Amino acid sequence: MILHAYFARKFLWTFLGIFMIFVVLLTLVDLMDELQDFSELPFGGVLEIVLLNLPSANYEMLPLIMILSTAALFVRLARSSELVVVRAVGRSALRALIGPLVVASAVGVISVTMLNPIVAASSKRYSDLVKGYRQGGSNVLAISSEGLWLRQGDLHGQIVIHASRASSDLSTLYDTSFIAFTQDGAPLRRINAEEATLGNGEWLLSNVKLWDLMRGGNPESTALTLATYSVPSALTKEGIIDSFGKPEYIPLWDLPAFIRQLEKAGFSARRYSVWFQMELAKPIFLIALVLVTAAFSMRHTRLGNTGVSVLTAIMLGFGLYYIRNFAQILGENGQIPVLLAAWAPPVASLFLAIGILLHMEDG
Repeated sequence: MILHAYFARKFLWTFLGIFMIFVVLLTLVDLMDELQDFSELPFGGVLEIVLLNLPSANYEMLPLIMILSTAALFVRLARSSELVVVRAVGRSALRALIGPLVVASAVGVISVTMLNPIVAASSKRYSDLVKGYRQGGSNVLAISSEGLWLRQGDLHGQIVIHASRASSDLSTLYDTSFIAFTQDGAPLRRINAEEATLGNGEWLLSNVKLWDLMRGGNPESTALTLATYSVPSALTKEGIIDSFGKPEYIPLWDLPAFIRQLEKAGFSARRYSVWFQMELAKPIFLIALVLVTAAFSMRHTRLGNTGVSVLTAIMLGFGLYYIRNFAQILGENGQIPVLLAAWAPPVASLFLAIGILLHMEDG
C-alpha cells in the first residue's frame, strides 16, 4: 500500500507539473495571437478573452498531458533504478502501475464531472465575446414549444426570427416572422412569410407581408403584400447549427435534457449524444493512454533506445487519439451507432494497451 501511494504521489506531481507548463505555454501563445487579432482592444479586454479560452485549450490537451506525464514518470523511475528494486524484491513491475492508474482514473472523473461544466461556461462566454467584437452582435438560437427563435445581429441592428418549424438541415424555415430593430432597440419593420430559405448572404422569402413600424400611425394601412422578398443575412447553415450551442458549450449534466428537448422539437441531436457518451468514456481512454505509454517507458535505461521507446509510445497515443476523433466524426454523421462511436475506441485502446503491456513485461 505504501508503495502504491508512493508511485501515485510521484505521478500526481509529475502530472501537475506538466499541466502547469502547458497552462503557461498556451496562455503566452494565445495572448500573442489575440493581441494581433484584437489590436484595437485594451490589454484588459484581450486578457479576458485569453483567460476564457484557457480552460478549453487545456481540456483538449489532457490526453497529451497524460501521455507525457506517464513517460516522464517511468523514465525517471528507470533511471533511478527504482523499478529494478521493485522487481528485485519479488514484485511485478506491473504493480507499480496501480498508483498511476488510480490517479489517472481520478483525473478523468474530475475532468468530466467538475472541469467539464467550467470549460463549457468559459467556452460559451469566449465565443459570444469574440463574435460580439468581430460582428457587433451575436447570433442566438433557441427552441421552445412555440417553435424556433433565431437572432442575427450586425453593426446596423438586430433581427429576431421566429419559425413554427424548420427543415432538418435548418436551411428552410416555415411560417416565419422577421422583426428588425435598430441598434438602439427601436422597431424598424415586421415581415411575415410562409417560407424563408437561406441563400448566399440573404434570406429568400415567399408569400410575404411587410409592415413598416417606423412611420407611426397604423402600420396595417401601409402594409405591403409581396410574392418574394429578400432579407440580407450573414448567417450560414453551419452557423445556425452552431447557434444551437456546440456540444462543448453545454455542461455535461445539462446535455441529457437538452438532447430530449432537441429531439422533441424534431431536430437531430446525434452529435450531442456522441459527445455526451464520449465524455463519459474519457476516464477509460485516459487509463488506456497511461497503460500504452507505460508499456514502452518501463524499460531500464541500460537497455538503450529509451528515446525511441518513448517516441513510439507518444506516437501510438496520438494514433489512438485520432482514431477516437475519427470514430466521433463517423458517429456524428450517422455512419456508425452512437455507443459504438463513443465507447469502442476507449475500450479497444484499453485492451490493446493491456496486451502490449503483458507482452513487454511478461512475454
